[in-house]
Amino acid sequence: MKYFGGCDVGSTYTKAVIVDENGKIVADTTMKSKINAEESAKLAMAEVLKQVGLEKSEDLAYLIGTGYGRNKVPFADENISEISCHAMGVHVTNPNVKAIIDIGGQDIKGISIDADGTVKNFAMNDKCAAGTGRFYEAMARSFEMSLPEFSKLSLSAKNVIPITAQCTVFAESEVITLVGEGKPMNEIAAGIQMAVAKRCFVMSKKAGATDSITLTGGCAKNDGLKAAIEHVLKLKVVDLDTDPQLMGALGAAEYARQKGMAKKTA
Repeated sequence: MKYFGGCDVGSTYTKAVIVDENGKIVADTTMKSKINAEESAKLAMAEVLKQVGLEKSEDLAYLIGTGYGRNKVPFADENISEISCHAMGVHVTNPNVKAIIDIGGQDIKGISIDADGTVKNFAMNDKCAAGTGRFYEAMARSFEMSLPEFSKLSLSAKNVIPITAQCTVFAESEVITLVGEGKPMNEIAAGIQMAVAKRCFVMSKKAGATDSITLTGGCAKNDGLKAAIEHVLKLKVVDLDTDPQLMGALGAAEYARQKGMAKKTA
């Protein structure tokens, strides 16, 4: 049995996946990214290699790097953009899904998937960190909560307190002021979630979403955001059977499998 790997070095988390010849996930990991992207890649790959009993990355039939630090995966056979890898990862997980909103640590992407899992169209907002993973980390700090706690806070809100600031720094200041004034925290959280959902609106339209969409990246685990997106975008958010944070690494591993198998039969 041959194995194929994908290593997604993100700005906040590094993910790695190994699949077998049938495309089944046999190992995966998610860990906080180090300052040094190459070190992040080495640590993540060491973990998944250990899970399948391999000693080094060269023991894989093919390996593809992706993500923010994809050029820093020294043992990869090649690298492919995270946009393509997220599309392929979602495609092999649920081929019925044709549109993605990927909320990464530093940007938001809208991706339309073609019938074969390749990218049909995409749009990206990388000019501002508002609405990204780092934005949510700042918001959770303001509430003195963990991210999982914050992600559920808005679900109990009866009203929404709008957050008007478009910048992460100013939004954090606005939230701290509202909390200090004694405003209901769940209603402030609802305002934050709605503000991010509105930022996703343009991305979803450019991704060609018509009736449903899925979320990838760590923010896909944010229940409050999912509810806000369904409300604002009037789209059903499809939950994936596989961890949505692994989609980039899974897509990279699937591309590695396709290329490795083609190489084998050539």
